[in-house]
Amino acid sequence: MGVPPAGGWGKQTALAATAGLALAAAFPPYDLWPLSIVAVAALALLTHGRTVRQGAWTGFAFGLPFFLWLLDWIRVIGWDAWLGLSLAEALFLWALGGALALTSRLRGWPLWGACLWVAEELVRDRQPLGGFPWGRLAFANTASPFTPLAALGGAPLVTFAVALTGSLLGYLVLRFARRGKAPAGATGWLKPTAAVLCAALATSGGLLVPIPTKGDSTVRVALVQGNVQQPGIDFLGRPMQVLKNHAAETEALAQRIAAGQEQQPDVVIWPENSSDLDPYSDPAAYAKITEAVRSIGVPTLVGALVNGPDAQHVQNEGIVWDPISGPGAHYTKQHPVPFGEYVPFRSVLMKVITRLQRVAHDFYPGKGNGVMQLGPARIGDVICFEVAYDEIPRDTVNAGGRVLVVQTNNATYAKSGQPEQQLAMSRLRAVEHGRAVLIAATSGISAVIRPDGTIESRTQELVPAELSANVPLRDGRTLADKVGAAPEWALAGVGLLACGGAVLIGRRRDRSAA
Repeated sequence: MGVPPAGGWGKQTALAATAGLALAAAFPPYDLWPLSIVAVAALALLTHGRTVRQGAWTGFAFGLPFFLWLLDWIRVIGWDAWLGLSLAEALFLWALGGALALTSRLRGWPLWGACLWVAEELVRDRQPLGGFPWGRLAFANTASPFTPLAALGGAPLVTFAVALTGSLLGYLVLRFARRGKAPAGATGWLKPTAAVLCAALATSGGLLVPIPTKGDSTVRVALVQGNVQQPGIDFLGRPMQVLKNHAAETEALAQRIAAGQEQQPDVVIWPENSSDLDPYSDPAAYAKITEAVRSIGVPTLVGALVNGPDAQHVQNEGIVWDPISGPGAHYTKQHPVPFGEYVPFRSVLMKVITRLQRVAHDFYPGKGNGVMQLGPARIGDVICFEVAYDEIPRDTVNAGGRVLVVQTNNATYAKSGQPEQQLAMSRLRAVEHGRAVLIAATSGISAVIRPDGTIESRTQELVPAELSANVPLRDGRTLADKVGAAPEWALAGVGLLACGGAVLIGRRRDRSAA
């Protein structure tokens, strides 16, 4: 873990914790995105010139309160889950703090620091157990001047720009604080001026990025939010209750259309888990879905838990349901959530944590992307937390998805801030891929997001609702789609090389001193 910096548990640790809380406030539901810049600047200042151990401690003191506040919604699962996940995520900030301290000895340290933020997120998004991307700087900047940069290099480029701006702000504070006065002469002003210009470019450069929004064609969609009996872990309530809610809301829409009160949609989208029973094995569920889909008369994307491929597993699927032929193409969620949808090391952990017995069957991961033909629309389906992982929406768009669909069930975390955080991620994906994003949620927040990331319409939480909209279908790909993860790996590689360079320079200095 390292040791506290000079002065023990005092001022340095308190400042780091305060900066971490400031970063949490940059995220939804607070959306104070400028604080992401301030927090990065604070961490840069607090680790500058420290030893690696002191920097690591500072990073941990920054990261723990950050994740505790950001992930407060995990408490509905249990205090142990909330504390455990926050501690695990804070360890990545522990490593970042040490790396920032190490590279602060190099010239150009704000650049290396920004690259290290990307490297930290790269690892945290993938490890352990598939990673957990919550808390990326990019996700605090889904409606800021940095946002359009996502169309060029995805979320990692947004993170880099935010981190670079914050690091340069830290550099300027340090520069003037050390001198105690303005720089003397033209030469003295050169570096601060360059830092200001670079920060201004990083902040405003995104405003120069064109965001294409016009579609090659349009489709009229209806998003159905049937609601749940109660929020929390036991949101499903009585068997078939959630399914009946979505069927009833769909049939009510059909009645309004028949009365001339609303326009007929081309397609309908139900959320994840909108059928709480496997329609392939439960005749009543199959009949209820078919009845609702026939009432509206258009292809409907249904979310359901399906048994298989063996007795120990279930699959989380989006199923295209035709009013005439019934179920057809389907997408199986590729990235199940550990401890929520499957239990790692099940034979051991089930004996220790009895609450895990709620996860009776592990979710089996799908192998393919979510591109499916839904009526006239070639959709790209992603399910719930998958929207947080760069590669899943990107692969879906590159495979031909013309509009992104996010089927989600956030009923467990209703009114906790988590639905707002996931909505922000979807806004970034819209800009990143130049696609409209349609969020269908069991209990909210359902939303229609334009390709420029603006919200056309959204629902409230814990109410039955329906959204209808004409959305563009687009074929063009953004630069971010074309380059994929290359910018992320390149920036992270630069940060790691800077660490290696700092180690070598430090060893040479030690030898010279000896």
